Amino acid sequence: MTDHNPGFSTLAIHAGAKPDPATGARATPIYQTTSFVFENADHAAALFGLQQFGNIYTRIMNPTQAVLEEKVAALEGGTAALAVASGHAAQMLVFHTIMQPGANFVAARRLYGGSINQFGHAFKNFGWEVRWADPADPASFAAAVDENTRGFFIESLANPGGTFVDIAAIAEVAQAHGLPLIVDNTMASPYLVRPLEHGADIVVHSLTKFLGGHGNSMGGIIVDGGTFDWSASGKYPMLSEPRPEYAGVVLHQTFGNFAFAIACRVLGLRDLGPAISPFNAFMILTGIETLSLRMQRHCDNAAAVAAWLKAHDKVSWVNYAGLADDPNHALQQRYSPSGAGAVFTFGLKGGYEAGKNFVEGLKLFSHLANIGDTRSLVIHPASTTHRQLTPEQQVAAGAGPDVVRLSVGIEDVADIIADLEQSLAKV
Repeated sequence: MTDHNPGFSTLAIHAGAKPDPATGARATPIYQTTSFVFENADHAAALFGLQQFGNIYTRIMNPTQAVLEEKVAALEGGTAALAVASGHAAQMLVFHTIMQPGANFVAARRLYGGSINQFGHAFKNFGWEVRWADPADPASFAAAVDENTRGFFIESLANPGGTFVDIAAIAEVAQAHGLPLIVDNTMASPYLVRPLEHGADIVVHSLTKFLGGHGNSMGGIIVDGGTFDWSASGKYPMLSEPRPEYAGVVLHQTFGNFAFAIACRVLGLRDLGPAISPFNAFMILTGIETLSLRMQRHCDNAAAVAAWLKAHDKVSWVNYAGLADDPNHALQQRYSPSGAGAVFTFGLKGGYEAGKNFVEGLKLFSHLANIGDTRSLVIHPASTTHRQLTPEQQVAAGAGPDVVRLSVGIEDVADIIADLEQSLAKV
């Protein structure tokens, strides 16, 4: 289709995929193998030396995984991607590529609780420091920068609060300091927001959520925007200096605008090993084919549910950017005009105990620690996903004691509201 730019839904089905050359199978096969046969010794040497692309071992790459990577890179508008075992694995490999012991990065305070925990605790074992900033105040990112800062990290649509972040404003600060901006786009998906179009350099996802969409497969992905100059400052030696593992190859010099994705694969995934299984890659590929249909239904249902909750006398507040009077509505209209997403929070007048009782009284909603499923999901973050945080950290992350988080599914909206109504009646 060289004379026509395909649309989002077409890319979601066709990007990266083609009939299997051996069998003619239309659906991407599950290449359930650990390793691949070399043509000869020279072929093997070229693969191991990064002189030729091809399959060696499924821990590093696999044909099923490759289709997934091409598809998500196309949907995000990136140059290349790397699929891994989980969203946390994606984040780990990104920072492994840009950080050294003693380095720091600046992250938005409003993040998924697991990311706050990973950044604030697990990363300390690598000698990496996180510095927290206010995503509503780009200047707070600038204030946290010093000579050891290596990047900024934000979520495009913050979890659990469902608030949109001004990506372009924070990207401008990152560019002024010569730092890459990394954006977790899990909650929005590329159907709603494409961070690379607003100045981001790297995008990560938990594929487990909206991209997979069915709550059945774990996965994560890193998308290289191809925009950052990894050689300009000397701060990123894994990309700008000769690599002894590969006979002195300089990755940025050799691979140009997809060098970051290559570095994450051959210096991170190869040695740290958080590989996605071919089966999970296949399941997530299947989910992505209906992404545009699902996300629009998620958004439509969530908008109706948020409006209904806002009018309920037992609800003290609703934080959903799709509501016209929401403080975040202008950012939603700017970055995500197709909808405000499926995940949002609201507060019950009875506080912590009311939140717990409400969650336990629901029947259609599933009480679990996930989002982005076809099914409607609910959680009380203060007693579950954000329980490890201090009360002050919970409030800063948008997960205070009265907060309930919904991930609105694609069921009939009347049934979703009926379930909320019967549980609220018992609180």
